[in-house]
Amino acid sequence: MTDEDGNTPDRPDDAPHDDVAPSGRGDVADDGAQRDESAVESPDPTDADEPVDALGAGEADDGDEAAETGEASDADEPAATDDSTATDDSTATDDSIRDADEDDHIPPSVAASRRESRRPRPQPGTRASDGDAGFITRFRTARSGPLLFIRETLYSALAVVAVGFLLFAISGVWPPMVAVESGSMEPEMYRGDLIFVTEEHRFTPDYAYGDTGVVTVEIGTEEGYRSFGGNGSVVIYAPPGRAGSPIIHRAHLHVEEGENWYDRADPAHMRADNCGELPNCPAPHAGFITKGDANGQYDQVTSVADTAGPVRPEWIRGSARLRIPYLGHIRLELAGALAG
Repeated sequence: MTDEDGNTPDRPDDAPHDDVAPSGRGDVADDGAQRDESAVESPDPTDADEPVDALGAGEADDGDEAAETGEASDADEPAATDDSTATDDSTATDDSIRDADEDDHIPPSVAASRRESRRPRPQPGTRASDGDAGFITRFRTARSGPLLFIRETLYSALAVVAVGFLLFAISGVWPPMVAVESGSMEPEMYRGDLIFVTEEHRFTPDYAYGDTGVVTVEIGTEEGYRSFGGNGSVVIYAPPGRAGSPIIHRAHLHVEEGENWYDRADPAHMRADNCGELPNCPAPHAGFITKGDANGQYDQVTSVADTAGPVRPEWIRGSARLRIPYLGHIRLELAGALAG
């Protein structure tokens, strides 16, 4: 091109738009150049001697088309977004309509169950979850607070009751355990020992005296029956009118009513020369002559049971079977605290 005087103006060869002129579209080239300048970072002014963009005509056209395409894409993006949103809304609407139609064509109970399953449920351990849980669930799963204390106390009490009923089922008497309160049976039993007791007929050999279930020292010596380090059964009995705890002593012999049992008894356990000098001799009624292993005399010739006479079978509460050391102290202390 020339100016009005026909002269070709001076144009630097390194101008970035010189190579764009051959396209024949000056306005488009100028617009493309502006878009290229806005899209491409401007060169550092210190590098002014280097050519910036030596683009050919074809490349310029490609740049123009890319720019136009980019503008068109930018203009179309909102429409695409609107279409996707509309699609999602229509899909959600269709799903809700489909669910409603399905609920109309299924039994009410099934529909209610499905609606309930769609509801968001609280996470376990959250306050909302604890609020929805029933009292039984909270009581069973509590890890702190009063519910934990009540639960553990209840479980402990139930365990004790369960053990007690088990022992009762085995022993046949209640209570199945007694605590030794004195040293009259030493060295086989000491004060504070806990003794497991059974009904006298249980675990008793056939050679027990009559139908009493008690093996006397006389029979035990002949048959070799021993319990707690000696011959014969150790029985727990309580004479009528006795205010204190039952007595736990060994049965030595059985006497009949009116019997002179002096000759059958061991003289070492009597301080008398004949039956007339003995209390309860002749025997006022049938029963057992008893004695503590650590005592020097029979119970029926001392103040232990001299006024009651021989031990009747119906006074016997059971036979001692097993000794548990020291555990009886707990019961003795509790009994003392309640009595005081």
